[in-house]
Amino acid sequence: MQPLYKIILCNILNPKSDKSCQFIKNGALVLKRSVSGYKIVEIGTEKKILPAYASKRSIEVMDTLGKTCIPAFFDTHFHWVQDDVRLMPKKNLLEWLSNYTWPYEAKFKDRSYSKNKAMKFAEELVSVGTLGGACYASIHAHTADDALKNFVGDFVVGNVLMTMESPKYLTQTKKQALKLVEKQTKKYKERYAVTPRFAPTTHPDVMKEAAKMARASKSFIQTHLSETKNEIDYVLGLYKNIKGFENVKTYTDIYLKSKILGAKTIMGHGIYLSKEELQTLSKTGTSIAHCPTSNAPVKQLGLGSGLFDFKRAEKLGIDWSLASDIGGGPFVSMFDVMQSYVAQNEKAKVKGATYTKALYRATVAGARALKLEKTHGSLDTGKFANFILVQSPKDLSGKTEDVLKRIISKHKSSRKFYDKMVEQTFYKGESIFVKSL
Repeated sequence: MQPLYKIILCNILNPKSDKSCQFIKNGALVLKRSVSGYKIVEIGTEKKILPAYASKRSIEVMDTLGKTCIPAFFDTHFHWVQDDVRLMPKKNLLEWLSNYTWPYEAKFKDRSYSKNKAMKFAEELVSVGTLGGACYASIHAHTADDALKNFVGDFVVGNVLMTMESPKYLTQTKKQALKLVEKQTKKYKERYAVTPRFAPTTHPDVMKEAAKMARASKSFIQTHLSETKNEIDYVLGLYKNIKGFENVKTYTDIYLKSKILGAKTIMGHGIYLSKEELQTLSKTGTSIAHCPTSNAPVKQLGLGSGLFDFKRAEKLGIDWSLASDIGGGPFVSMFDVMQSYVAQNEKAKVKGATYTKALYRATVAGARALKLEKTHGSLDTGKFANFILVQSPKDLSGKTEDVLKRIISKHKSSRKFYDKMVEQTFYKGESIFVKSL
């Protein structure tokens, strides 16, 4: 029988907002067992917590002093079926899709291949502390099934819809696409995301009908928007020849007209958006998943798409969260994503892109995008005990921002080591990953 209480002794970093993160040195995280898993009932200093719980009979104390506790991450835009192409040459988005991504995704038609890859990727996710997010599978139904079966945490997953302008080996008929959506939305409901790959690969009438099914089953919707300038030109040129869309002026208007936008819709990227487009996203409650490592310059292993203007988005009332965009992004770790977000904005002399903000957008904001912020995303009382332990920096002095910087910027010159930062991962209070020595 599991103990009623668990107390984790560690330093604690608890994101509160874009500008605030609670830091408790020599802290204690108190968990209490519930029917749905361990939840956080109190956090404080070890000095205050231990005496208060000394009389409890059913209790386990875990001394991890020297470690720092951080909420588990949410990655709100990634393609699990692109794991093996993340380090392929990326000089142009559309060419990268055609030459590497789509041929690789075709391999997932093989059920055994998909199953084995899903188990491997699931292990990778827990090892980097990502326990929630929005994920893209391939057109093959079983790739969403495999992800939802194997990924530990709170993920929404969707099969990409590709009914036009796609290679023959990855093209669905309209009927096939809608039949897949009908089956998966009814089966998984809020765990599923209707996923037009992006406007040029999905007929607008398919998007409209699929969105209707999503809302009927309370499913999410996810797709790509304005990642590169040549993509936008391609999309608008294409849609001017589609009946009913001849006079459409923007990429966002295509999705608006196709009924894709809404409070449960997550748009990947959103780099090149006009004020009017941002206002449309704001009015519909659509959120953006910002993918700094994928959008980064080619020499930084990104696609060179550009820099997302988070300040402009915020000013117009758009919520956004951080994401890895595997395989456009090169590394799964959200530590790498956070560092890239801070560094790129710093180089562009954009103020406000702090480590405090990065952590908030990789945790609480991600939970909010998935409508889970009341129970996930931070270490506040009443939330599920989903967290990671990392090695504490030797210097814990200064402001919380300074401590966060020492942790997150640790491997900025050797990024592959970000995937090895997590010492231990907990989901609902249970240890599900321990770093091997």
